[in-house]
Amino acid sequence: MTRRRFIADSWTATTASLTGDQAIHLTRVLRAEPGQIYDIVANGFLHRAEITRVSEKQVDFTLYEELSSDAALPLHLLLAVFKFDHMEWAIEKATELGIARITPILARRTEKHLAQAALKRSERWRRIALEASKQSRRTTIPEIADPIALKPALEHETTPTRILLSETEQSLTLTNALESSQPGTSDQEIFGPGTTDRVPHPSQSYREGWDVNSSPVTDSGCSTSGPLEVGSRITHAIAIGPEGGWTPEEISLFTQHQWQPVTLGPRILRAETAAIAAIAIASTHLA
Repeated sequence: MTRRRFIADSWTATTASLTGDQAIHLTRVLRAEPGQIYDIVANGFLHRAEITRVSEKQVDFTLYEELSSDAALPLHLLLAVFKFDHMEWAIEKATELGIARITPILARRTEKHLAQAALKRSERWRRIALEASKQSRRTTIPEIADPIALKPALEHETTPTRILLSETEQSLTLTNALESSQPGTSDQEIFGPGTTDRVPHPSQSYREGWDVNSSPVTDSGCSTSGPLEVGSRITHAIAIGPEGGWTPEEISLFTQHQWQPVTLGPRILRAETAAIAAIAIASTHLA
């Protein structure tokens, strides 16, 4: 029988605690008692754990052996802000699929009232990611950055492989672009003879690049919601535009920062549909 899994609110090297709603759920719904065994994620690691003390305010555990678990996809999603109910669905499903990081982008065609209210939504988006992580039995919670304008987001993005979903691209598919970023595949095989377009290889040196002390909605940088998964190395980034798509000026910015435009096919997809489709395709190459 699969043991229930929880993500600890606090921990040490040998103990962990659940507080707030998690503690209430354990005590009132699951009737938790000392001696019961659960799977507990503490500091990004999955452990078998035994309850040592129970109250409605806090449930304490002793951590035992570390258990094997799946890592997050080494994938960063830059998602232009769109209607909040659709945005929340996209964040939830992206989390379930294993995304490592999501950055909401304030694009030129993001509706004004959505852009103004986006920062206030950040904590709600993080709570959605937390609940989706629990539901999908993840051992890490994806980072949900505060909203940021496109220009500083691109300036701070240093993942080796950067892919732009583009309505104007007709030939290069996301699958082919991902294949070109894997070892042993030449540019000529993917792009054809004579082309100089390249998707950077994952073996290129990695630099974090995000300034966690800068303002989240100005040109100074981006703040994150927490530490990266222990030992993680995000190698790929995918950008998805708002309703109406990216403007020509924004497409030019992507080109300047060496993003590779790709297509998901002939159909026009909603932003949230495109996000889930892209992550699902990427997972077959990156998992």
